[in-house]
Amino acid sequence: MIIRPIEPADFDAVDAVHRAAFASTAFGHQGEADLVRTVHADGDALVSLVAEADGQIIGHALFSRMEVEADGEALKGAGLAPVGVLPELHSGGVGSALIWRGIEMLQELDIQISFVLGHPDYYPRFGYSAATARPFTSPFAGPHFMALLLDKGVPLPESGRARYAPAFGPER
Repeated sequence: MIIRPIEPADFDAVDAVHRAAFASTAFGHQGEADLVRTVHADGDALVSLVAEADGQIIGHALFSRMEVEADGEALKGAGLAPVGVLPELHSGGVGSALIWRGIEMLQELDIQISFVLGHPDYYPRFGYSAATARPFTSPFAGPHFMALLLDKGVPLPESGRARYAPAFGPER
């Protein structure tokens, strides 16, 4: 398996991965494939990676630009969403490999904080925590809204705001 940046020729395969990955969830497909294309078209993709094995795209992860404010100061932020892996390869480390590489690339871009809305038993292994996200107002506030401080020189704020890229909807 190789992890590499997405290329224009990959979008149909990435669509298929997200449709398959999310169709098997309790919520079903919620537009993740369309979201990937829109974030890219809007120029808000910071890191977009595919996992490829034997010439086939088997996974994808997208980190997009966020508008983040902490104690009145702007932070360079990124949102992780979506992450998709072909269902037959779940629990095989593909998603983890994509996320770890994405986090490394965010650090190379001097991104200071990353947010995710996801399963509280999965994302803490990467350093995401609900406690870190708690000071930030967001439509997603709660135990599934987590943050990871990538810049260890940034203190956890007293209060803040986290807004996803426009492709995520008017309230995000």
